[in-house]
Amino acid sequence: MKNYVISIGRQFGCGAHEIAVKLSEKLGVPYYDKEIIKRAAKESGFDENLFAFYDEKPTRSFLYGISTEGLNTVSNTGITLEDKIFQYQFDTIKSVAEEGSCIIVGRCADYILKDMSGLFTVFLHADDEFRRNRVVQVYGVSEKDAGREIRITDKKRARFHNFYCDDKWGDVGSYDLAIDVSSLGIDGTVDLIASYVNIKFA
Repeated sequence: MKNYVISIGRQFGCGAHEIAVKLSEKLGVPYYDKEIIKRAAKESGFDENLFAFYDEKPTRSFLYGISTEGLNTVSNTGITLEDKIFQYQFDTIKSVAEEGSCIIVGRCADYILKDMSGLFTVFLHADDEFRRNRVVQVYGVSEKDAGREIRITDKKRARFHNFYCDDKWGDVGSYDLAIDVSSLGIDGTVDLIASYVNIKFA
């Protein structure tokens, strides 16, 4: 089987992280989610908290000013700190993809690796009830606030993706495979993606 990268886009609360972990075990390849942040921070020498702060946020030139959140982001060279952070993340994603087959969750990996022949893009979505239940159970958000948390997180991810990428976040025509996790369940989704990979990259 030739090398491949599974890029997973996802709605908040559909179980993407758990799916990536189980898929990693099933296929025997590493997965990267928040690990991208840790690795980028280590290789850049920047504080990991900076990468977490800017994680999946568009730059301040888009819609709102990151600087209003408390950081002065303009360096002496005129290049903003957030641009540097994003560049390190992008470089890290390219690096892990070059090392061999892997799974990458979010962070515009589908766009960054768009010219890679072994790229396989997936978008995970689920119905409102499924997502609300997971946000309450997994993240400890109250039932009252679950809907709001979902809307805010999805909006942030869409802005980030749409700012950097040519296609639209969640547009099923932009992905190789779009899956309703609430229909198949976590394990069924893992099995479907694994079967697709085994056929596509055999």
